[in-house]
Amino acid sequence: MTHIPPPAEELRLIDAELWQLDTRRSQLLARRAWLVAALQPQWQPPQPTGPRPSASPRRDASAPSVQNALLVLGGVLLTVAAMVFTLVSWGHMGITGRSLVLGAVTAATLAAPLPLLRRGLRSTAESVAGLGLALTVLDAVALHGAVFARTPGAPYTAVASALLAGLWAAYSLLPYTSELRLPRPAALVAAQLPLFFWAVAVDADAYGVTAALLLTAALDTVVALRMTSTPLRVVAAIGAYGTGGTGVLAAGWLTWAASGPSAAARAAALLLLASAIALTAGWRGGRGATRVPGEEQSFALALTAGLLAVTALGGVARSVLPGVWTVPVHLALGIALLGVLRPARLPETVRRGLLWASGAVQALSLLWTLPVVGVVVLGPLSWASQAWTGTPPDARAAVTSHLTWPPYSGTVPLILAALAGVLALVVRDTTWRPRALTAAVGLAWGALLVVPAVLELPYAVGLLIQGAATAGALAAAVVQARPVALVPALVASVSLAFLSLATRPATLTTLCVLVALFAAASWRAAPLTAPTALGYAVALACAAGAAADWSAPHTALLVLTVPAAAALLAWRLAGSPATLPIELTGATTALLAVVLAAADPSMLALVLALCAVITAGTAIREDRRPLGYAATALFLLATWVRLAAWEVDIPEAYTVPVTIPALLVGHLRRRRLPETSSWTAYGPGLAATLLPSLVMAWDDPDWTRPLLLGLAALSLTLMGGGYSLQAPLVLGGSVLTLDALHELAPYIVQVADALPRWVPLALAGLLLLALGATYERRIRDVRRMRDFLGSLH
Repeated sequence: MTHIPPPAEELRLIDAELWQLDTRRSQLLARRAWLVAALQPQWQPPQPTGPRPSASPRRDASAPSVQNALLVLGGVLLTVAAMVFTLVSWGHMGITGRSLVLGAVTAATLAAPLPLLRRGLRSTAESVAGLGLALTVLDAVALHGAVFARTPGAPYTAVASALLAGLWAAYSLLPYTSELRLPRPAALVAAQLPLFFWAVAVDADAYGVTAALLLTAALDTVVALRMTSTPLRVVAAIGAYGTGGTGVLAAGWLTWAASGPSAAARAAALLLLASAIALTAGWRGGRGATRVPGEEQSFALALTAGLLAVTALGGVARSVLPGVWTVPVHLALGIALLGVLRPARLPETVRRGLLWASGAVQALSLLWTLPVVGVVVLGPLSWASQAWTGTPPDARAAVTSHLTWPPYSGTVPLILAALAGVLALVVRDTTWRPRALTAAVGLAWGALLVVPAVLELPYAVGLLIQGAATAGALAAAVVQARPVALVPALVASVSLAFLSLATRPATLTTLCVLVALFAAASWRAAPLTAPTALGYAVALACAAGAAADWSAPHTALLVLTVPAAAALLAWRLAGSPATLPIELTGATTALLAVVLAAADPSMLALVLALCAVITAGTAIREDRRPLGYAATALFLLATWVRLAAWEVDIPEAYTVPVTIPALLVGHLRRRRLPETSSWTAYGPGLAATLLPSLVMAWDDPDWTRPLLLGLAALSLTLMGGGYSLQAPLVLGGSVLTLDALHELAPYIVQVADALPRWVPLALAGLLLLALGATYERRIRDVRRMRDFLGSLH
């Protein structure tokens, strides 16, 4: 006898067969495509001769997905219908009818998944179960409106959500419904509400509401860590982060707004509870006891736990101690977190998170000290506009003449010293320890630097302490042999130099000390300290000149001692990395001296000449020979300035000093390289004098300049012909010809005026005829002249 299954079971079997057929058809089509591609060069599939069958349309959705969509849509529609019934038709029924409808519909809906699960219709059972859970919520809303209308919303919501959570949890434990995946997460969602609404119902204050949120987060954390169901763990984690984060924000606000020790202690207890929850979750994840949280989340939770603990205890201390001790207390608590380095039982992720929390607290403490350090370092710059105006009342007044002193700054030196001690004592890694020591030196320098201003010590004491800080930072940098370590010393020295501008003796003494300090440090760090020493020597020279009431041009002579010293030092350190920085510093200083002397031409000429002497002395070195050209240019410029100071307006006085060295250099070059052209050796020097003199002679009504120029040009022409030099011969002959024409021009004009107008034209015609008749001979003469000039050098 043939067995005919029920319609639902038959539908399930048909869907399964169709699913298998679709899968098998896809596999066969993929195999056919591969075979066609493999046989393509040898074989073409036969083309059908008859009418082509219509291709079956590709399915956009599989049977199970369509089934799930229909089930979800049906469940939503039934839920909407139940809501409409509850809200609209509820009032037309009596209490008995209402109870019967509620009980019957809810019980039937919750019981329906049992047979569906027995028949294997899991998706349908999940949808019906979801509808049943939604009906229980609607039942609770309806009961409040009909039976418990006078009950306030908060307590009713607390009780109803707790009952719903218990009901759904019990429903998920039944023999068959335990296979459903929806009731347990739904019960956990409902469990988020009871404690919060109960706190609201009993008129709890902000502390009580916050405690309810944190206890809910603790329960969620336990569920997330203990349960194995993935949906349940995900919902629990979301609830823990949501309620825990809200509770932490509320507790943090309560800590900040605490008006006394009692309020601060209660807020601290809430933050410590949140810290314990985060630390527990991070510890369990770090030990690998559960997959939630992972390593990254475990690190983040440990970091959060450390910061919350510091905030909690620091808030209590802030309510008791004066405001100036708030940051030191938080720093001490952050340093105390470093105790996690000792216990070996801590997971690595938790240890790392707590260390990062300690580092974050220390970084924030350092950030808080920066305004004070900035005022101490940058405040003295204002003395540049009020130098030598008098001793300030104390060290703080000396750095705040144009700035405001930050409040609660009395413990800044203590904070900086503590941070320096942590870096020096805690960091032991061989890779990071040198950097930590460098940073510790910088922090110790900062602590010593701000002490005079923080304690309002006398101005002189402040100078001594800042000088000691500069010397200490410089000594540490020299010992460590790290260029980066020189930055604090350089910054402190600049600030000290400006701070000393308050009085004349302080300025001169401080600059002398800085020159000596950086000069002494140059035996180990010359590329940076030697130029710095020279820079402070320049400042000392300028200050000494101003103290002696010297004018700027006379002070320039004192400034020139620095380039001279730089040249000697560079010669002594030839080949060292410090040579170039020292020479650049000397060149810059020489330029400063030129600028200072610019107002006095006589002094400017002297300064330029001295610069030329220094440059020429440097050019003696084999690797600095090109500086000889610069020395020559400086000598020439000094000569011109001197002539201008004497109000000399004869151009030859300016050009002859150029011509003589140029001819000398050209002669030496031709002796070394005989193949050098005379134009290269002598052309520039001769042109420098002949051409300007020719221009002046052309407009000179007197006879002295043309006569002397003609004699000089004649001498050059004869010399060029005698020594077979092309440049003197051509330049001298050209200038001599033009000079002669200039002298004969008046007589030519007189003769031209005396002759009839037709005579010049006739003479020009005769000249052209003569040239035409002797054209070939003239060409040969021109060629011979060209060959003659070409044979000359």
